[in-house]
Amino acid sequence: MNRQELVGQIRTKKSFLCVGLDTDLKRIPEHLLENEYPVFEFNKAIIEATKEYAVAYKINIAFYEAMGPRGWISLQKTLRVIPENILTIADAKRGDIGNTADQYAKTFFQTYPFDAVTVAPYMGRDSIQPFLEYQNKWTIVLGLTSNKGSADFQMNELKNGRMTYEQVMYTTAEWGTEDNLMFVVGATKATSLTAIRAELPNHFFLIPGVGAQGGSLEDVVKNGMNEEIGLLINSSRGIIYASSGTDFAHAAQNAARKLQSQMAHYVG
Repeated sequence: MNRQELVGQIRTKKSFLCVGLDTDLKRIPEHLLENEYPVFEFNKAIIEATKEYAVAYKINIAFYEAMGPRGWISLQKTLRVIPENILTIADAKRGDIGNTADQYAKTFFQTYPFDAVTVAPYMGRDSIQPFLEYQNKWTIVLGLTSNKGSADFQMNELKNGRMTYEQVMYTTAEWGTEDNLMFVVGATKATSLTAIRAELPNHFFLIPGVGAQGGSLEDVVKNGMNEEIGLLINSSRGIIYASSGTDFAHAAQNAARKLQSQMAHYVG
């Protein structure tokens, strides 16, 4: 999916909602466990219920890898039921170099044809470049994250006056373009978005942490939105686990609709 198509979906749906499919076998409703692929059945119901309001789905690869072959099959089946006009993100956080990076890019852009993949930039340009070689695909670089441990490295001040996360984001931005690079910025770091947006005026930001993790949609929009919105707000637990009963899909639909209705106020 290219930038024009993504922006078009945002305008059409008046939404910049990304639904996170962090599907934990231990948390899905018990009545689904009798299915051969319960995670897929759960995902399919969630997608059907929320696709009217979502412009992206982010599949957290760890939850599928942990199940072994059945997890990968569930992932593949899930990808097939996501409408083509909705961005698909592999939340894989891969970060390696050389032939290994080439194979990671092939995995998530060919074998499992995602539109985007999250990557860790610690090893430098040669850990990012293989992903940027693909047309109409997005590489989403970890920038400033919401977790407590982000202070260990990301918030360290360098000799040039920049924080480590700023150096990472602004340097990485030079390797690609606003059409193939996005950045992860945690919603609980919304106040930092003003400065980040000033440096990266046209890039999309993937923003996790709104809802269950305490991030504010209003603060993120205030500090990070640009003329094309430029934001994908991810909500995982707040939507997919809105109910643990047989009404889980309906509850997810209501939660997604509520977020979308708030977003609609900001989409012209």
